[in-house]
Amino acid sequence: MLKTLDRYQKCSYGAVEVSKPAKELEQSSYREYLKLKGRFESLQRTQRNLLGEDLGPLNSKELEQLERQLDSSLKQVRSTKTQFMLDQLADLQNKEQMLVDANRTLTMKLDEINSRNQYRQPWEAGDQSMQYGGPQNAHSQGFFQPLECNPTLQIGPDYRYNTVASDQITATTQAQQVNGFIPGWML
Repeated sequence: MLKTLDRYQKCSYGAVEVSKPAKELEQSSYREYLKLKGRFESLQRTQRNLLGEDLGPLNSKELEQLERQLDSSLKQVRSTKTQFMLDQLADLQNKEQMLVDANRTLTMKLDEINSRNQYRQPWEAGDQSMQYGGPQNAHSQGFFQPLECNPTLQIGPDYRYNTVASDQITATTQAQQVNGFIPGWML
């Protein structure tokens, strides 16, 4: 335990190793500073050149290198942008397919609900004469036609004494017998 504490104190509170002289440490730090400063200036100059500034002092070889660098960078940017757009297109196509499927499902549900309501609504409205066998052919529908009602028709013992009503009943009966819809004896 004491050894561990001693090592901790040496590392934490101990003096900086004096194996290197202070002057040599200072010189290596200064050289590193100059190296980083030169690199920074070179990067700034390259950035200005890429932006089209300070091109005057460049020779033809440097200009060609700059052009190749710009071309490769442009190709990389276009490639990245194209890939991004293709990814977006694939995502949008997936979303479109999901929406088409959802639309198809909702349309089927709506058609199912409409077909159920087609039979329910007339029944709830009091129309119990609804046909459940599907559409009937034209031949059978020609047989069942609504009768023409006579609003002045009076039912009861005094209809014989009402000459207008009696004439209308006779005319209606004769017309129906001629057309073959309802025989006169059914009235």
